Amino acid sequence: MPSTNTQVVTIEATVNAPVDKVWNYWTAPKHITQWNNASQDWHSPRAENDLKVGGRFNIRMEAKDGSFGFDFEGIYDKVVTNKQIAYTMSDGRKVDTTFTANGNTTKIVTVFDAESENPVDMQREGWQAILNNFNKYTESN
Repeated sequence: MPSTNTQVVTIEATVNAPVDKVWNYWTAPKHITQWNNASQDWHSPRAENDLKVGGRFNIRMEAKDGSFGFDFEGIYDKVVTNKQIAYTMSDGRKVDTTFTANGNTTKIVTVFDAESENPVDMQREGWQAILNNFNKYTESN
């Protein structure tokens, strides 16, 4: 669960796909690079994912024009296949994502610690845009 000394943000979506597919698309690097962006002028050219407790992930996020980029990375704290992924980002913030199966739909809820540099609403909108992009990608493939 995200820590209490920071503002906590929640985003969610329901994907019209079974949880096995949702889990695979959420965690497999070949899929992460296809959906992990908040807008069409950004992309994730590479993703590495060692999906286990203590395992690391590193996703490169860049503006397509090359003007800016960063590594989104962290270490997994909890991994329960098809149910939950919790991790600590490289800056110490916590993220907890749950997957709830309901037949051929899956509800995804992510709770994360906001950072202090950008407005919380902007962070919520950015993370939600990425989740919406995941939803669109998963439902159309």
